[in-house]
Amino acid sequence: MQTYLFKLATQPEEIAAYYALRRLIFVEEQQLFSGDDRDDIDQIAYPIVAIASNTQQVVGVVRIYPGESGLWYGGRLGTHPEYRKGWHIGKGLIYKAVTTANTWGCRQFLATVQLQNVRFFQRLHWEALQEISLYDRPHCLMQADLDFYPASGDPHPVLFFPTREAS
Repeated sequence: MQTYLFKLATQPEEIAAYYALRRLIFVEEQQLFSGDDRDDIDQIAYPIVAIASNTQQVVGVVRIYPGESGLWYGGRLGTHPEYRKGWHIGKGLIYKAVTTANTWGCRQFLATVQLQNVRFFQRLHWEALQEISLYDRPHCLMQADLDFYPASGDPHPVLFFPTREAS
């Protein structure tokens, strides 16, 4: 059985693979963005990756970032198309994202979820708050039940991501 490591992306090759997989999913496959899906939030977000143990390939991504007064957000959750059998990767990424934020002082964790994934999140102890539209697609603002996501003990790293050069 395939196993995965869920971790903060800290090495340059992990961060490069994180952005490459996001581009594959959100730009090429879903066509939510043109050219690149990076935005200003990436300057404050912590990238989390799922790494396949047998190949060391980044096969899943999500980012977390702080708001104000203990509010945290998750976003850009995705799994490589060749690894979408079952929900193990998505479930692991969500767990890692919320437990990490909970460790760092999260009092509320929100995410905007594509409508087709709402039931999956509900099974993982998330509550649907409001249907919204993002990038001309239906989404749902959802909130994690933090009682099901205990603090993980991960240290809070200092962010340092090189800025992109203008093209």
